[in-house]
Amino acid sequence: MSTKKRTTTGIVLGVILAAATWLATPSRPQAGPPQAAAEHKALQDDYQRSAEIYNFQTSAKSGPQRGEEIYYFKCWFCHNQFAKTGPQLKDLYKRPTLGSGGPVNDATVEAKIRNGGPLMPSYRHALSDADMRDLLSYIRDGKCCFDSESPPPNPRYVATAPPPANAPLRTALRGGPQGEVRNRNGEPLEGIGVQLIAAKTAIRTTVYSNEDGKYEFPALETGPYTLRVARPLEYQPYVKEAVRIEGPSKLEGIVLDRTSQTEFLPPTPEILSQLTGAEWILNIPGTGEEKRVFSLTCGFGCHSYQQIFRNRYDEASWRHIVQRMTRGGGSPLINMGRPTPESRDRAGRPTLVDEELLAKWLARVRGPGSQDQPLTYLPRPRGAATRVIVTEYELPRTLLAPHDVHGDSKGIIWYTPHRSPYVGGLDPRNGFVKEFRIPEKENDTPDVLPGTHRVWVDQDDIVWFSEPWDAYLTALDPRTGQIVRRFKVPGSDRPNSPGFNNFAMDAKGYVYDSRSGNGVTKIDTKTGQVIQTWPWKKMGRQTYDNTITPDGRYWAGAPGGGNLIGLLDTTTGQMWELETGTDISSGSRGAFDPQGNSWFGGRGGMLIKIDIKTKRVTKYYPPVPYETFYEALPDKNGEVWAGGLQSGRFMRFNPKTERWTEYLMPEPYAHNRRTWIDNSTNPITVWYVDQEGYLVRIQPLE
Repeated sequence: MSTKKRTTTGIVLGVILAAATWLATPSRPQAGPPQAAAEHKALQDDYQRSAEIYNFQTSAKSGPQRGEEIYYFKCWFCHNQFAKTGPQLKDLYKRPTLGSGGPVNDATVEAKIRNGGPLMPSYRHALSDADMRDLLSYIRDGKCCFDSESPPPNPRYVATAPPPANAPLRTALRGGPQGEVRNRNGEPLEGIGVQLIAAKTAIRTTVYSNEDGKYEFPALETGPYTLRVARPLEYQPYVKEAVRIEGPSKLEGIVLDRTSQTEFLPPTPEILSQLTGAEWILNIPGTGEEKRVFSLTCGFGCHSYQQIFRNRYDEASWRHIVQRMTRGGGSPLINMGRPTPESRDRAGRPTLVDEELLAKWLARVRGPGSQDQPLTYLPRPRGAATRVIVTEYELPRTLLAPHDVHGDSKGIIWYTPHRSPYVGGLDPRNGFVKEFRIPEKENDTPDVLPGTHRVWVDQDDIVWFSEPWDAYLTALDPRTGQIVRRFKVPGSDRPNSPGFNNFAMDAKGYVYDSRSGNGVTKIDTKTGQVIQTWPWKKMGRQTYDNTITPDGRYWAGAPGGGNLIGLLDTTTGQMWELETGTDISSGSRGAFDPQGNSWFGGRGGMLIKIDIKTKRVTKYYPPVPYETFYEALPDKNGEVWAGGLQSGRFMRFNPKTERWTEYLMPEPYAHNRRTWIDNSTNPITVWYVDQEGYLVRIQPLE
């Protein structure tokens, strides 16, 4: 918890991906055998999700299935069925020759991957021998290459049937198993995440030890569980299988040993995989300028910093990667931007200047010759920050890039996958997910990436979602499984670019959007037509989010990458286009609080508020360094909730006291893009779906 100063005034997923001309050009000569990345020793805790992500093992430990995951992160963005930036690799081993004229076999394909090409990074330092074996086995396999229509199954998902209709939702926040955590000297440890994983459902429940080292779970279903410490980081892993839980069980004491005899941690893969984005930046050398440009260019919420820093490339390869990520527009490399020497990036400087700065910095700190030094880390939670329950639910599939959540009146939590046509509804009682395959549209545009973005459940429990890659608004009736409304949104005509994303819907069912770029539009969902437009005066381009008061009177939004934020009175037509007073605040997503004030998460590193009465902009900075926000959402009490993209913490901010409470998550991520708050509970309940592929419930105890 902390209070920070405030100020008042009136890269895309997949930074480590392959590039074009994969087969079209000869390999570069190589002075000696490939220098593969070092092999990693076996994981010590098979339940540490971040270690699976770090090692490309979320769907399999080895073999072609793991190779698909490597392909998705390192190859698919260029080599996919939608783009022309890289040749297709499907049935590669059935072809007589490579594009360079050489034969097709493991040796020649591996050499091409290791060496790279004029537009393709070299992977000689980024893939271990085991990585290469699995990747080649996948490319040889008949299932290559990754298909958004069929994302891989999640081996941890075990819920095969919905719960009985009369099954209760457990609401008690206390009354479950209890225990304590101490170090080897018998001293209590505060802020340790203690986790129980249900064998029957795979649901993970985490609570945190208090100043006396004691913890208490909520009442849990009777049965066998795995007891572990979530994200032990500075401590050795602790895992105990087959622990019988029945009522308020008294669990044996947990004794933890440190991983180091000093305050610094060894940079082993097991520990590196547990670092938050902020901790990566804290530990990597660089100037303030380099780190700020990196944050503004690569920290906008498309992926974690771990996804970047777990790799090593030479300077030429980093330059290829930076260019593809800064110019790819958030999608597989289909509609590439081509900046001019005068064009400006998110930091307001020439794009080409910052691309070069980033390439040189990344090559210096994550190049073949760079060395990891002993690590420092952020402190654990204390006091009120330990009084929370975090529950994690598995999803049926991996590699979904899930985006948004919203709850319905029956307690089902709906989520949208950004790169797949499967929308899902999760039942929190046992973690069962009912999936709905979005059907292809009549006269469907060929070769359009499937996926959804915004999800909104209206007062009739109809589930509305945006299909951003083809600019459609779609409505699903979960009771029948039928699509009941679907239309293309006016003003969005370029497929496979981030299009119609974050609509707002008022209580009467009208939708608000600004994707046309000319101003705010009001759309009648019955006809699919724009019925009113309020033009911009200063902003000049679309806003990333669109927020609306329930009565439809006030709209607010902000364009990405700048310092402007807009407020509109739809009854009078008056538009306020306000400067935040910071070069790059980049208001992203938000909502209105009970007093009518507008809040946004600032990807520049702050929360942003527009006072509805004074029209004054106020910025609030968090107590965590190198933090960025994708969203901010007020609850019924006026407190503001925001996932810290780089801190692995979910933030709770009280505007009256300016007090921050930092809830540490069980994994080093809090990668939320849209929160849903259940204001019917007391205290309130926060839901979000993590970009890394699981659904999270946060229940503060006060």
